[in-house]
Amino acid sequence: MIGTEFLKGQGLGNQLFCYVTARAIAKENGYAFGTAGQEIFAVNIHNDKGMYFMDVDLGHAITKEEKKNFKIYQDNDDRLFIGNSKHDMVHGCYVSGKKEDIHNVEDNTLIYGNMQDESYFIKYISDVKQWLCVKPEYDSYEYSRENLCIINMRGGEYTGSPELFIDKKYWINGIKEMKKIRPDMEFMIITDDVEAAGKMLPGIPAHHFDIGKDYVTLKNAHYLLLSNSSFACLPAHTNEVLKFAIAPKYWARHNVSDGYWASEQNIYSLFHYMDRKGRLFTAKECRDELERYKKRSHKYALINKKPGKAKHFFQTIESRLVYGWFYLKKIQRALARRMKKTVRY
Repeated sequence: MIGTEFLKGQGLGNQLFCYVTARAIAKENGYAFGTAGQEIFAVNIHNDKGMYFMDVDLGHAITKEEKKNFKIYQDNDDRLFIGNSKHDMVHGCYVSGKKEDIHNVEDNTLIYGNMQDESYFIKYISDVKQWLCVKPEYDSYEYSRENLCIINMRGGEYTGSPELFIDKKYWINGIKEMKKIRPDMEFMIITDDVEAAGKMLPGIPAHHFDIGKDYVTLKNAHYLLLSNSSFACLPAHTNEVLKFAIAPKYWARHNVSDGYWASEQNIYSLFHYMDRKGRLFTAKECRDELERYKKRSHKYALINKKPGKAKHFFQTIESRLVYGWFYLKKIQRALARRMKKTVRY
């Protein structure tokens, strides 16, 4: 049996990737499939109802006693210790790519880790669409129109992290690109933070339905402008009508990267990636560029190495500059909104 364990603190996107990858590896090797921690599947800070909108086969329910008999396999966990933030200085910025031998795990193994590389599951994407099939009573095409682009904006805890919270320029440039495809394109935001979305893109309707309707709205969208959140990745991959999708280049470090990806596992052939200048790149272009970066980057040469005291000192200054610039832009946007309100009155 091959399986995985659902863990406290995982969002739905993370859990779905763990599920899909472990099940795909089990199928690839002809092993039975099971999962531990089934009681917390789809239960997190955004949802306490469980997986009510899909009928997901979680396989054999692996008990705590049975877990003791399983071998453990860990996905890659490579990190850069850099001065983006306190997190990246202390815990490191997750930059891992695929782990080749994941396809050859032995029977009776539990797989842990990020597990988000497309090579882990893309061979079985037709099966994935069945594994993640939405119940008919919860599926919705209310916002599935050929001239409607769904923007998926991640807010919440991201809003206080300049290395994570996607800059406004990305959204504006993404909207411009979508309008090149269709001049009559309209936009709607699906988000976990309606207030933050309203401040970022005032005038564009923003919604946070229940987690099921948020999911199916992404799954059935013809066009997607995405944030650096795993929540939208599998809805996009199981989407049968998707025509074009844009995601942030460098993923979780779009705002600050000089060429590294956080993480490399989030380069998907399905997406086009936009950089900070508004330029679009294919997944292949991103992968090729990353390989060149790895060969020449002094920063990447220090992967998994924590900095000494002197370097840590300068990284602290760097992180304060990143945060200072981030909050200055927030103040500028707030003042601009107030000026508009004053002019209106």
